[in-house]
Amino acid sequence: MSDSYASSRARDDLSPSPNGYANASNPSVAQSNNAALSSVIRKKLMGYVGFANLPNQVHRKSVRKGFQFTVMVVGESGLGKSTLVNTLFNTPLYPAKEVLPPSAERASTVAIESIGADIEENGVRLHLNVVDTPGFGDFVNNDDSWRPIVENIESRFDSYLEQENRVNRQKIMDNRVHACLYFIQPTGHSLKQLDIEFMRRLHTKVNLIPVIAKADTLTDEEIADFKARILADIAHNKIHIFQAPTYENEDEEAIAEAEEIASKIPFAVVGSDQVVRTADGRDVRGRSYPWGVIEVDNEEHCDFVKLRQMLIRTYMEELREHTNNVLYENWRTQKLLSMGVAQDSSVFREINPAARMQEERILHEAKLSKMEAEMKMVFQQKVQEKESKLKQSEEELYARHREMKEALERQKADLEDKKRRIESGRPLTPEKGAVSISRLLLAVISDGNYY
Repeated sequence: MSDSYASSRARDDLSPSPNGYANASNPSVAQSNNAALSSVIRKKLMGYVGFANLPNQVHRKSVRKGFQFTVMVVGESGLGKSTLVNTLFNTPLYPAKEVLPPSAERASTVAIESIGADIEENGVRLHLNVVDTPGFGDFVNNDDSWRPIVENIESRFDSYLEQENRVNRQKIMDNRVHACLYFIQPTGHSLKQLDIEFMRRLHTKVNLIPVIAKADTLTDEEIADFKARILADIAHNKIHIFQAPTYENEDEEAIAEAEEIASKIPFAVVGSDQVVRTADGRDVRGRSYPWGVIEVDNEEHCDFVKLRQMLIRTYMEELREHTNNVLYENWRTQKLLSMGVAQDSSVFREINPAARMQEERILHEAKLSKMEAEMKMVFQQKVQEKESKLKQSEEELYARHREMKEALERQKADLEDKKRRIESGRPLTPEKGAVSISRLLLAVISDGNYY
């Protein structure tokens, strides 16, 4: 009873207030809420319920579905990319390459080759795709040699986005590149301009893991100095490489392992899928030299074990998640924005219903006020137009009335003038009425009625 009461109190305290904000804005209320919530979280069950079996359920589902992982290897020819991939997965994915004679015709552009394989280990199935880039950095002019690689990565993003937009999304093939192993020549100096330009172009689209190839050509001191220069160049050019993530509540062993892996970046590796015999009679994978044997799986000889540990054994799922949740999402956002697709930020925003209704009511009242103001403006405009027309008509009527009055006054004046002339015996002007009066007098004389 106390548990349910505490949980209900915690929900009530954390529920939004009528103004749209949580009650936790008050410090005293926030403290009580945190105390109540912490008390709820720290409750322990009196008996076994069963949700502790969720990791087993996820494990069973994952094993049944299997996993997909795509790794890209980039570097100049002869750095041992194929050999390292075969060494990583302990499988001959790449056959032995034939050395072309000097007279052979070589490709003029960077090619993209993909090899797929289904690998099973202890009942766990992994569909592995290895993307190789033969020809990278092998030309005299290496300008834009990174472009085919970028286009290939973006085309895989496009393919995944197209599958997400389908009506039926039951079977989505994830062929996105989850990790890119970039092989650096063991020069011992610093990164070349081609290395910097490539990583600058790709660090926002793929998880970059720098690898120093053929580390057995350098001494331990040279490797340490070379790593420091590479990291300095990467930091100076603001290039983001994949870092092993750390989580809360992890044990000291896991934290120490993550720190040790991070301290080895960039990984100085030696690849070999050949088994050789050491001086003490052990059969190991490595390379035999007159001065001794380089053991691939010996952490004192190279960083191959740490590379495999980060790439496969410990952080493969983190590489997949970072590709999906960060790199792909950023690319997808830019892609949709460039296509004119905008996201309404208020769609998935948590809003108090009462506050939302109040906001909608205010918006509705504002809309009505705007419509009323527009109608008043239109009405006033119509009234002004009608008044101007009436005023114009009134002025026209006044003008016509004035003209008619003036014409009548002129006629009256003419008639009075004619009357005075007749009364005074003076002849009228031969205009209008004068002609008619003279004719009348002649007619009277001719009739003999003149006295």
